[in-house]
Amino acid sequence: MPEPATGRRERTRTRLVTGPGLLLVWVYGVITVGAVSRSAYQIATEYDRAPLAYALSAAAALVYAFITYSLVRGGETARKAALVCCAAELTGVLAVGTWTLVEPSAFPDATVWSDFGMGYLFIPVILPVTGMLWLRRSRAAAGPLGAGR
Repeated sequence: MPEPATGRRERTRTRLVTGPGLLLVWVYGVITVGAVSRSAYQIATEYDRAPLAYALSAAAALVYAFITYSLVRGGETARKAALVCCAAELTGVLAVGTWTLVEPSAFPDATVWSDFGMGYLFIPVILPVTGMLWLRRSRAAAGPLGAGR
């Protein structure tokens, strides 16, 4: 009896949550919860104080959540999407980190990415680099054609 197409795809999907990838998902999950909690509280209670900072924290939370989902989902498309989001995350951290140093008055309150993530032990600047390295390694491990195609 032939297996349904979804069963075949599930077996051939590139697993991203293996070995160090499991730790990466765990850290992304934790930082997602922290960023969502922080931004939701700040937007709900103090939005008028620093709308740009709180909106950027919410955007960071969405990026973290999407990367976490992509890593758990696995497959070549999810790997590519996570890679793009990690690059966007790194760009955001570097841009906002630099902006908060050059023009601190633009951010009366900190964001997740302020001062390159200093409030989060610099995890926001380290995590996307680690993620991109892991995603490149998982692509190489899947072979030249990729397993989720």
